[in-house]
Amino acid sequence: MVRSMTGFGRYTAIVDGRNIIVEMKSVNHRYFEFSSRVSRGYGFLDEKLKNYLQSKIARGKVDVYVSVETLDDGEVQVLVNHDLAEGYVKALRELAERYNIQDDISVSTLSRYSDIFSVHKAPEDEEKVWNAVKVVLDQAFASFMAMREAEGKKLEEDVLSRAETILSIVEKIEERSPQTLKEYREKLLARLQEMLGDVNIDEQRLLTEAAIFADKVAIAEETVRLRSHFGQMKTMLSSGEAVGRKLDFLVQEMNREANTIGSKATDSQIAHMVVDVKAEIEKIREQIQNIE
Repeated sequence: MVRSMTGFGRYTAIVDGRNIIVEMKSVNHRYFEFSSRVSRGYGFLDEKLKNYLQSKIARGKVDVYVSVETLDDGEVQVLVNHDLAEGYVKALRELAERYNIQDDISVSTLSRYSDIFSVHKAPEDEEKVWNAVKVVLDQAFASFMAMREAEGKKLEEDVLSRAETILSIVEKIEERSPQTLKEYREKLLARLQEMLGDVNIDEQRLLTEAAIFADKVAIAEETVRLRSHFGQMKTMLSSGEAVGRKLDFLVQEMNREANTIGSKATDSQIAHMVVDVKAEIEKIREQIQNIE
């Protein structure tokens, strides 16, 4: 299955008393590149997320966002700064005595001084948290991959369609090539007759010149290799592996063969067809940049 490097997935669920949100997206990149944003205090998830995704994605720039909200209050510890509380009590009693006012200090009075209290998250079991996050991550990743595969299918169809167009043009080039040799021989004969008049023309010399020309413009090797490259491309696309980089190299080889055919072309029809072939190869190259 061909996969695009562009994808998006999101999933949210409550797992083990935690509201977890996982969102991921990816864009084209030559290699695998990972970045993440996780809720404060859950930095230990970064490496686990990277390992999880790197084992499943060959290339692409992947960004992941993970939010973990603890719903169970038992996970939180509220600590009291007793030294500070004692200081407040002493200060309040001193005020009461000095100004002869009622000493009505109570817990509710002290609770107004927020700096007495500090809230701490109780130590969490990292493996337990990761297992909870992974439940949500699996679902987000499934959605993410479904999108990459759907786009990959479209890319594959477009590439194969363009490949068929190129091969049909190559077939026309192969049909036209022998005709150019015949036309060259006729033009050469006509030119010699015009120059020499009634003088007998050396048929063997004519054949030799035609053979030299035929050797210079022969494109059979290039068209055979071009067909072979397209055969390889179809095999790669159906392999189910990440083949983007291999395809990129293969397209370079296709372009090289097309350039060679173009450099040998002395016929305007073949030259125009080569331009069409190169234009289609370039479109394939652009599409392959999106394939994992």
